[in-house]
Amino acid sequence: MKKVFNLFDFKQKVDYKIEIMSGLTVALALVPEAIAFALLAGLSPLTGLYAAFIMGLVTSILGGRPGMISGATGAVAVVFSGLIVTLKAANPNITIDEITQYVFVTVILAGIIQIIAGALKLGKLMRLVPHPVIFGFVNGLAIIIFMSQLPQFTVDSTIDDAPWMQGQQLYVFLGLVILTIIIIWGLPKLTKAFPAGLAAILVIFGIVYFFDIDTSTVGDIASVSGSFPIPSIPTIPFTLDTFITILPYSAIVAGVGLIESLLTLNIIDEITETRGHGNKEAVAQGTANVLSGFFLGMGGCAMLGQSLINISSGSRARLSGIVAALALLAFVMFGASIIEQLPMAALTGLMIMVAIGTFEWASLKTFKRMPKSDILVMVLVTGVTVVLHNLALAVLVGVIIAALVFAWDNAKRIRARKHIDENGVKHYEIYGPLFFGSTTVFNDKFDVLNDPDEVIIDFKESRVVDMSAIETLNKITERYMKVGKKVHLKHLSPDCRNLLKNAEEIIDVNVIEDPTYKVVSDQV
Repeated sequence: MKKVFNLFDFKQKVDYKIEIMSGLTVALALVPEAIAFALLAGLSPLTGLYAAFIMGLVTSILGGRPGMISGATGAVAVVFSGLIVTLKAANPNITIDEITQYVFVTVILAGIIQIIAGALKLGKLMRLVPHPVIFGFVNGLAIIIFMSQLPQFTVDSTIDDAPWMQGQQLYVFLGLVILTIIIIWGLPKLTKAFPAGLAAILVIFGIVYFFDIDTSTVGDIASVSGSFPIPSIPTIPFTLDTFITILPYSAIVAGVGLIESLLTLNIIDEITETRGHGNKEAVAQGTANVLSGFFLGMGGCAMLGQSLINISSGSRARLSGIVAALALLAFVMFGASIIEQLPMAALTGLMIMVAIGTFEWASLKTFKRMPKSDILVMVLVTGVTVVLHNLALAVLVGVIIAALVFAWDNAKRIRARKHIDENGVKHYEIYGPLFFGSTTVFNDKFDVLNDPDEVIIDFKESRVVDMSAIETLNKITERYMKVGKKVHLKHLSPDCRNLLKNAEEIIDVNVIEDPTYKVVSDQV
């Protein structure tokens, strides 16, 4: 009989073995990333490991997407690099321990912002992110994941501009990486009973250990030995100047975290053909970041690469994330000596396969099929993500450009069907949205001087969107009024009628036929 384990959702059957093994695979992959991202931010490796533990545990329990993994991320680490520069500029003598305390407070404040965003149900704003932006985000992230593995091919990945490996050292490392890739690629074709990533790590570890192969290990990067994180209140001067200094960085951390988490949630939704809850995930991310700040962690957000490892290993429940977090803590507290012996070649091969799996290869096939504007958005988002490592900025740029293209396209779609009825009244039946981009085309539809004395402008198939449209309606009615003609505006929504004050004496609004606009309800 298949062994199952129910956790939280008692309607869902969860394979206990798959969840445990997926969690262990994720935990092993989290170790080098957490260390690398902490070093990227200029912090102690333990701050990254503690963040991965807290973020992973809390979001796995409270999050809106079972199977999604959170931890310390590069996007957040880059923000802290900017904070550190600011702090050192203000106080050149500041120590790394004092900087770390500022980071903790920044993370706590970012978490509070995320909780507020979730409580206000701002997760719905993800509806504004078009598919080309998601493609660009995913492709850019895949390239970043791949490029982040290149320093492992240097003689010392912890030193910037270290020379590349050469000779036997390079051949051995490259051979182990290729073997890892082959195992991860080939094992699922034979059996899916055992996670390919974990199998690859164990095989490479066994080869290196029993054949006494000299190659770089996790311990060469940094020590991962530590104790259980004891909660503490960060010690910084709680003044208005301090608040003003950290607030912008907290807002950026919160924004980056939510964008990356909600985009990851959407991608996992597509893969699993299920639906997560964005607002619930926002609250969980915020709660995790607040606790991370108190438990000596650098904070973070959802990790697309680790989530894909987890999902591709067969996990569909919360248990794998909980196992990954607890296993990571166990590694730090009890198994540091073993984890430090894991070959970096195995973890590098694993992350290269994650990058390959993350990249949306199907997006390359759409270049000849997609509109040029969508291709531009996708390529631009990818470029900004790769060059600046700023996921929030990349997504924002993509959304703005996509919105402008959409506005331009819709500005050309407004139409007017014209006819004169048996009473000599001319009807203009408007089709398409009337907004700031389409007002010029809208005005060109009317022949004020040659129209009869009575005109009806029917908005049954149109929508008056913004103040530019309202002002245009006011002006068109004034033009007719100046030549002694009367205009009736039909099928206007109540909000538009309330704004049409300047022309209220000559506007005949058909209240009975006004449409009712329904708003989609928000659900956590």
